[in-house]
Amino acid sequence: MPAYKDQQRGTWYASFYYTDWQGARKLKKKRGFARKKDAEQYEREFLHKEAGNCDMTFASMVDIYTDDMRGRLRESTMETKENIIEKWVLPFFGSRKLAEITPSMVRRWQSEVLASDISPTYAKTIHNQVSAIFNYACRYYGLKDNPARQAGSMGEKRANTKHFWTPENFEMFIGFVPQYPARVGLATLFWTGLRIGELLALTPDDVDLQAGTISVSKSFQLIKGREVVTAPKTKKSRRVVPLPSRMVEALKTYEQSFYDLQPTDRLFPFTKSYFHKQMDAGCQASKMEKIRLHDLRHSHASMLIHMGVPILLVSERLGHENVETTLQTYGHLYPAQTTAALEKMDQMMTGDLGGPKKAQGNSAAQEGEEGPEEGQGLQ
Repeated sequence: MPAYKDQQRGTWYASFYYTDWQGARKLKKKRGFARKKDAEQYEREFLHKEAGNCDMTFASMVDIYTDDMRGRLRESTMETKENIIEKWVLPFFGSRKLAEITPSMVRRWQSEVLASDISPTYAKTIHNQVSAIFNYACRYYGLKDNPARQAGSMGEKRANTKHFWTPENFEMFIGFVPQYPARVGLATLFWTGLRIGELLALTPDDVDLQAGTISVSKSFQLIKGREVVTAPKTKKSRRVVPLPSRMVEALKTYEQSFYDLQPTDRLFPFTKSYFHKQMDAGCQASKMEKIRLHDLRHSHASMLIHMGVPILLVSERLGHENVETTLQTYGHLYPAQTTAALEKMDQMMTGDLGGPKKAQGNSAAQEGEEGPEEGQGLQ
C-alpha cells in the first residue's frame, strides 16, 4: 500500500488500482496529503468502501448512503437529511469503523443529543436518520445488526401538545400583521390549511376565482439560495381546496393589486422567512400567544374537527397521504365529537330492553317458549 512524495509541492499522494462495481480495473490518484500515513489511510478507506466492507468508517457509509438517496428523494428532503447528519451524527460516529459501533455507543450518543435541550420530536427525527443509515448498511453491505435499533429510540414521534388558534384568535391577530401581502398569505394558510411551500408556489392559474377553489400541484422551497419548485409532498397533496367566499374576495382584491400579473407568476413572491417575520411582528403587536407558521395548518384542522367535519374530508382537504396520518395527528381532538354523538344516541334510544326472565321450574317449556339450545345460555 504505497504512498508517494510530491517533491514539487512537498506533500504526499496516493496512487493505486482498484476494480469498480462493473468489474473494470481503474487507477485512482489523490494528492495533497500532509503525511505519508494520511495517504495510506485514504487508500485503505477507499478500498474498503469500494468493496462494500463494513470495516469502512461510518463517514464512508454516509457518503454511499447519501449518494444513493440523492436521486430518490426530493431535494429539500435530502438537504434536511444531510444537515442533520452533518451536525448531529458525523461528529460522534464519523471516524469509527461501521462494524465496531455498538448499542452502548449509540446510547452515549443519544445522551449527548438529548443534553442539547432539543424538542422530543426533533430528537426522534435525528435518531431516525441514524437508524436509516444502519438499516441501509444491513440490507446492502452485510452489516449484521442495526445498533441504533438495539439501543432503542429516543424522543417522540409527535409533540404532546399542538398550539392552535381559534377563528376568533386569528381575527384578533391578522390586522396587526404589518404588510398587506403577508396578511393575505397568512389568511390563506389559516382558512385553507395549505402548507407554506404550497402557498409560496401558487400562481394565478392555480386560483379559480369563479369556482372558488385553489388547485395544489406544486411546492416552493429555497434550497442553498436557489428557488426550487417541486412536486408537492405526497401524491395525495395534489388536491383542489374549496375557499370560503370572503377568502375568494380577498384573493381577487390581492390579484388586482399587482401590476401586469402573469398567469404563471408566483402570487406570493416571498420566502418562508418573510412570513415567519411578519407573523412574529403580528403576534408581538397584537399581544397574541406566539405560534409557529405551521400551526396555522393545525388550527385549520382543529377548526374543521370542532365543526363536525368527517375525518375523511379533513384528511382530503389537508392533503394527507391517508386517514391514519390525520388520526395520528389530530385524533385527540375527536373525543368531544364522540361524546356528542353518544349523547344523541342516548336521546334516540327510547325502548326498554328489560332483563332476562327468572326460571321457575321448567317455565320456559310450560309457557310454550323455546329455551336455549343445549350448551348455550344467555349472552
